Amino acid sequence: MRPLATTLFGRRARRRWIHLILGGALAMPYVFVGAVVVGPFFEDTAVLGSLGAQLAAFAVGLPLAAVTALFPLTRPMSVAAVRTLCGVPADSLAEGPARTRVARTRTAAWFTLHLGFGGVISGMSLALPPFACVLILLPFFSVLADSRIGMPEVFGETWLLALSPVIGCASLVALAACAATAGGLLARWAPGLLGPTPADRLAAAEQRAADLAVRNRLARELHDSVGHALSAVTLQASAARRVLDHDPEFVREALAAIEDTTRRTVGELDAVLGVLREAGGAEPTAPAPTLAADLDGLLRRTRAAGPRVTATVSADPESLPPLVSREAYRIVQEALSNALRHGGDATSVTLRIALDGPALAVTAENPLPPRSPAPRPGGGHGLRGVADRARLLGGTAEAGPADGMWRLHVRLPLKGQQ
Repeated sequence: MRPLATTLFGRRARRRWIHLILGGALAMPYVFVGAVVVGPFFEDTAVLGSLGAQLAAFAVGLPLAAVTALFPLTRPMSVAAVRTLCGVPADSLAEGPARTRVARTRTAAWFTLHLGFGGVISGMSLALPPFACVLILLPFFSVLADSRIGMPEVFGETWLLALSPVIGCASLVALAACAATAGGLLARWAPGLLGPTPADRLAAAEQRAADLAVRNRLARELHDSVGHALSAVTLQASAARRVLDHDPEFVREALAAIEDTTRRTVGELDAVLGVLREAGGAEPTAPAPTLAADLDGLLRRTRAAGPRVTATVSADPESLPPLVSREAYRIVQEALSNALRHGGDATSVTLRIALDGPALAVTAENPLPPRSPAPRPGGGHGLRGVADRARLLGGTAEAGPADGMWRLHVRLPLKGQQ
């Protein structure tokens, strides 16, 4: 008995009953319009009083509800009500307005079913409880039994009058059963009618891909700009600490280099945060560094950290497309960061930037360290970011040991880049 009582009168059943009552309330304006339409076919005093007239008005009103449900914003309203009151999992329902014909048709079908079931259950909820209460009280109040309310023509027999409380309670149980059944059917049909269509799933997948691309771009920018600065500052501070007592001039130069590096990194960090602002539709507050404008400063700051950097630039950075110039700068920055991170301040780096047919070739080489560096927790994303940058421009990236050197070679096509 307890499972049956929970099914008929439990919290979920009550919430679904409220959802049906809401559907009945939404159906009333359409029923009134239907009453105006069918009014000429019934006596004026019988349009709202006759059961046949009410059913006719209801039958005319439901198609009108289906037509109005074709508007895109009907689905968000219906989804919100179903998610809150029907206990349907949120991931099985669509988000946003219905924009395709299939989605609008499904929403119209759902809206019509909701208003249809809701109108019937609402009418029963208004009529049956007072009737059931009268039946339950009928044997105990002779005034009721003798009046028209007691329907003496029906309950005139003593045995039938004694059964009227049972009939009244059965009516209430039947009402609850009808409401639970209708609510359960709507909850079962909701994912099919209000769930995402193939077009909705495609749009959601495209949005997730766009969000992931923005996050990946931000991660690459932070890794390359801030990571390079921290590597350089770490080496400069370490070198200054070692010679603090006997070479104050070098310490002053190292501190000046640290100041310059951190000041520059603040500007680059602002540019990186501009990626987020671009995603939000705002203009970035600082220009992103490029090969044409910022390569010399990058080489100077790297050399100040200790490594010997030999750079050969045979391509004119000023003539490069802005996108290629920006991505090439980040690739060079990551190559120098790797050399600093794994080779220390005593390493040497050979950098070549040249045109290779219709592409820009960036090659960086540095000696392999005597011992393989211990893997850093969460590290290893720099070369992946370089490969991502090259792939997004239609280029290639190769990295690995060769003849005792660590070699990074990247080709970035120039044609078609803005």
